[in-house]
Amino acid sequence: MSLELRNVTKRVGADVHIHETSLVFEAGTFNTLLGPTLAGKTTLMQLMAGLERPTSGEVWFGGRNVNGVPVQKRNVAMVYQQFINYPNLTVFENIASPLRVAGVARREIEQRVHDTAEILRLAPMLQRVPGELSGGQQQRTAIARALVKDSDLILLDEPLANLDYKLREELRDELPKLFEGGERIVVYATTEPTEALLFGGRTATLSEGRVTQFGPTSEVYRQPADLETAQVFSDPPINTAPVTKLGSEILIGGTIKLPAGNTAARIADGQYTIGIRPHHVTPQAGGNGATVEGRVLIAELSGSESVVHFDLNGYTWVSQSRGVHPFEIGETARLHVDIDRSFFFDANGRLVAGGE
Repeated sequence: MSLELRNVTKRVGADVHIHETSLVFEAGTFNTLLGPTLAGKTTLMQLMAGLERPTSGEVWFGGRNVNGVPVQKRNVAMVYQQFINYPNLTVFENIASPLRVAGVARREIEQRVHDTAEILRLAPMLQRVPGELSGGQQQRTAIARALVKDSDLILLDEPLANLDYKLREELRDELPKLFEGGERIVVYATTEPTEALLFGGRTATLSEGRVTQFGPTSEVYRQPADLETAQVFSDPPINTAPVTKLGSEILIGGTIKLPAGNTAARIADGQYTIGIRPHHVTPQAGGNGATVEGRVLIAELSGSESVVHFDLNGYTWVSQSRGVHPFEIGETARLHVDIDRSFFFDANGRLVAGGE
């Protein structure tokens, strides 16, 4: 059973929320919608669920057009970033609620609720009400309600966004395991590239209502089809600048010269945009290689990681590296650029060389 969007669009008045989109999600897959706020992730999910109807195009599920099928008649579950639980019901009754609506027998309800509660470590809390739970436990309750329903399609709309760091890390590890096996389709929306990489599966990158690329997560990350995709799939933001390729050199801003390296050697001389992720710009420890110098704008230490924002001939670049590398605001930093890890994009923003 697959979910297919066929040339789907969504307009509200003169505003285009979703440009023409075609996607296929196969049974038994974990899929991520990755994009910034207002990229169109929630709208796409609402179209999949039947909460919204497309302005044009069709949504097919299980081999039939479900454009006119109301959400109540679709076997779909959706979890939002807010903790949406019934405040006056116990955890048990919250999880059991979709089964009671569906008329499932009492004994089967008890078995399925207890089995699901065990998976999500909620068994000791079944007689509590949501107000007696932590934020993570409340979100696990909402996820349990989606799981117990045994839906063909589970939509998770930034379900970890409102949790603290420790809880997010915990549930990030758990989520893919919860949905292993079976034929259900899982679609997870996030603004965070790290989550997409952790989950694996397949990822669709979105920007301003357009799907820019869809495929195996590692491929989309390592071989972005265009600059827009590379920007969506980079945190901190990917470093970019217009460059000129001339023989064995590339010029940034007309004055900074770097060796072209193996990647740029494959492209013709001319004008391009270079893209290089911050973890490939690191403090220079000596030796040969491509080096740049820039004035430090921001210096951050986070645990065992150093992040430096610096001015490179008018362009703000970021260096992200392991270890503690103290820099002073305003000083000139000398940094190593792994030029062979760079991407090169043409005038239309399409990738012409590079990859990780």
